[in-house]
Amino acid sequence: MPGKRALAAARNLPLRWKLIGLVTIGTILNYLARSTLSVAAPQLKTEFGMTTEDYSWVVLAFQASYTVMQTVAGGVLDALGTRLGFFLFGIGWALANMAHALATGWPSLAFFRALLGASEAAAIPAGAKAVSEWFPPRERSLATSVFQMGTSVGNMIAPPLVAFCILLWNWQAAFLVTGGLSLVWAFLWWWGYRSPQDHPRVSQAELAKLVAARNEDVGTKPATRRELLHSRAFWGIAVPRFLAEPAWQTFNFFIPLYLVAVWNLDLKSIALWAWLPFLAADFGSLAAGVLPGWLMRRGVALVASRKITMTVGALCMIGPACIGLATSPGMAILLFCIGGFAHQMLSGALITLCADMFDSRTVGTASGMAGTSAWIGGMLFTLLIGQSADAWGYDPLFVALAALDLMAAAILWSLLRAHRRGDAEV
Repeated sequence: MPGKRALAAARNLPLRWKLIGLVTIGTILNYLARSTLSVAAPQLKTEFGMTTEDYSWVVLAFQASYTVMQTVAGGVLDALGTRLGFFLFGIGWALANMAHALATGWPSLAFFRALLGASEAAAIPAGAKAVSEWFPPRERSLATSVFQMGTSVGNMIAPPLVAFCILLWNWQAAFLVTGGLSLVWAFLWWWGYRSPQDHPRVSQAELAKLVAARNEDVGTKPATRRELLHSRAFWGIAVPRFLAEPAWQTFNFFIPLYLVAVWNLDLKSIALWAWLPFLAADFGSLAAGVLPGWLMRRGVALVASRKITMTVGALCMIGPACIGLATSPGMAILLFCIGGFAHQMLSGALITLCADMFDSRTVGTASGMAGTSAWIGGMLFTLLIGQSADAWGYDPLFVALAALDLMAAAILWSLLRAHRRGDAEV
């Protein structure tokens, strides 16, 4: 039977793919928790009497703490290890998300949002670190794309699930349910994950494959924080992430508000349509995993394959730049779908580069520091939205997002160059 064959195939998967599945579930729940607010935002704006500017300060509280903690979380993961570090952060974001149910106004909502941002900051660095520990270079882009798909799946699940909780119970229940799911996952992570050398279920063949693949890797890798900050490779990733991140954060936090403000959709309509851009983003994540491998099989170098993938995604961002030309909410959603696909494609390439370019002992730190750079960009753009959306509308902002991604691609090509192991980085 097909079900039994699928179950047998899952059992026969190499351990590393089962573990990246566990990372993916954690990423889904991480983004589900953070997206709960954006779906509940129209109701909370009414209940708490918030303006769009007030809401932007609530979002900014999350972004500010997340921005600072990206670097801290990366260092903690490198110090404590992926298993213990990600477990502690998972417990933290579950409890912080559930605490949103205690909010009585936008200031208290902003406080709980800051706690959530501080604890959720570990997700991407932890995923990148797990990929660097368990996957050979040729598989890293696909492994990264798999766990990165969790970011869009979480956003995709949020509109129907949160709307269901609000309509059936109340907005407080939405935060309790999404936080409770994360709490269960944290204990599953603690039970299931180990590093390759410590995992009791890893085979000698799988360990041997990881060792044999090291010759495919890039050459000199920074191994300390000081070396990271002086590395051209780090800035070649961090600056593009600074420029590219505003698009994803805008999609995460403002699509429901845009649909209400511009097209007057109600909560049921948002639940029906707002998940589609994140479904498209899943396909973008998949493209980020498949295209580099296809290019490498045709002779393209490891790092060049990531750069080409990022550039294709940046070019696709021209789609959401045209949202101002939409004549219906359906057309606007379609353009958002192109944007979701585009961003996850380019973002997957940039996140994979951290696993490629840095020593496994510092991947968490490097990814966290690059994430801090990204979230500073997102935070500044959120401030811009809060100050300008009510006055000028959203259309100029979506044009700006596409321009920033094209700039990011140009900087990536100009700063990041690397050769295979044995050659020096230039």
